[in-house]
Amino acid sequence: MNVNGISYLSIISLGILLIPVIIINVKLNININKKILYAIGRMVIQLSLVGIFLQYIFDTNNPLINIGYLVLMILVASYSTVKSCNLNIKNFIIPLFFALIIPNIFVLLFFNTFVTRIDNLFNAQYMITIGGMLLGNCLSGNIICINNFYKTLKQNQNEYLYSLSVSGNKIEALTPYFRNAILASVNPTIASIETIGLVALPGMMTGQILGGAIPFTAIKYQIAIMIAILITRYFCSILSILFTSIRAFDEFDILKI
Repeated sequence: MNVNGISYLSIISLGILLIPVIIINVKLNININKKILYAIGRMVIQLSLVGIFLQYIFDTNNPLINIGYLVLMILVASYSTVKSCNLNIKNFIIPLFFALIIPNIFVLLFFNTFVTRIDNLFNAQYMITIGGMLLGNCLSGNIICINNFYKTLKQNQNEYLYSLSVSGNKIEALTPYFRNAILASVNPTIASIETIGLVALPGMMTGQILGGAIPFTAIKYQIAIMIAILITRYFCSILSILFTSIRAFDEFDILKI
């Protein structure tokens, strides 16, 4: 199977389909045209720079560089989570970094060892691409989980304090909020797994088919990556709450943030 290349002119031609979007926004006074154009422009610049850098990483394929790039990705994801959840960077960047890096590295190494069974576990082709998919899903899951946990806890602070005073046990008092936050984080992934192949063909599977892989090979990879995503997202969510809660409560178990 051959893959048809996409020219830059072909990509630019998609701009024609943006014209009616812009016109409708103007007519309905929906002020997102600048935001749309800014987002597309930023995406083009970012992906172009990443493409150049990834080409260098793939050509070099140095384990230290590969690991360093993955750690950088996790650091950026940690910063993005802190900013999206309106947390203090100084207090929460380190807990979230470890909450992300521990499950991601463990599942990634397990995936490369027992699923893809590659000789070089730090091969850039697998480490960066698989790691990126795992991390991207963990990022969205962490934002949902942390926002849900602390927002719900803050809204029901009197209820939490009552439970705390009755039980005298912080873990027992926090368990309902912890449970709801984990469910909020993993439910979108579970829903995606349930409907995959029926509602839409996922990105990894589509990419492999376009790259020339036979459908059944692409399907096996997609099944494996979806299970890996669910596991990584689940444990990242748990660790994010556990690690951030160390700094989120005072010595009397009262929420500070």
